[in-house]
Amino acid sequence: MTTGAPIPSYPVSGPAPARSKRSRLRTFLPLGLAAWLVLEIWLLTAVAGATNGLVVFLLLAAGLVLGSVVIKRAGRRAFQNLNEALQRGGSPSKGSGNGLMMLGGLLLMIPGLVSDAVGLLLLIPPVQKALSGYAERTFERKLRQATPGTLGDAFQQARIHRPDGKVVPGEVIRDER
Repeated sequence: MTTGAPIPSYPVSGPAPARSKRSRLRTFLPLGLAAWLVLEIWLLTAVAGATNGLVVFLLLAAGLVLGSVVIKRAGRRAFQNLNEALQRGGSPSKGSGNGLMMLGGLLLMIPGLVSDAVGLLLLIPPVQKALSGYAERTFERKLRQATPGTLGDAFQQARIHRPDGKVVPGEVIRDER
C-alpha cells in the first residue's frame, strides 16, 4: 500500500516525452496482412469466375477437412513423442516437425488459395527440415546477440519512472488469500 499524492500522467511543464521508434514489423505487418487478404479474395473470385461457386466451396471445404486431419495427426504424434520421452526420462527429440505440420494444417484451414498453397508446402518433409534448421539457427543467433541482463531485468523490483525524471523504487505485493 502506498501513500502520498497521485503521480500525474503528463508533466505539467517541460519537454514532451520522447516517442519510441516503431519497429519494421509493426510498420509493415498491417500492410502485409491487408495485401494478403486482398490477394486471397481476388484469387477466390478469379477461380469462381473461371469455374463456378461450387468448385470454390469444395476447395475451401477440402482445405478445412485436410487441415483438421493434419492438425489432429501432428498433435497425436507430438503427444506420443512426449509420452515416450517422459517414459525414457529424457526430453522430446528436437526437430520432429510437429509444429510446422500444425502450422501447415492451420494454414490449410484458413479460407484462401494462397494460404492453402503455403500450408501444403509446409507438409513436405524437406521443406520442414530446411525451415526448422533456419529457424533454429536464427533463434540461436538472436539469443547470442542478446545482452546478459536483458532476460533477467523482467524479474527485478518494480520501478516507477515519473515524468519529472525521478525514479520511485517499489515492490510488487501479491494478495494471496
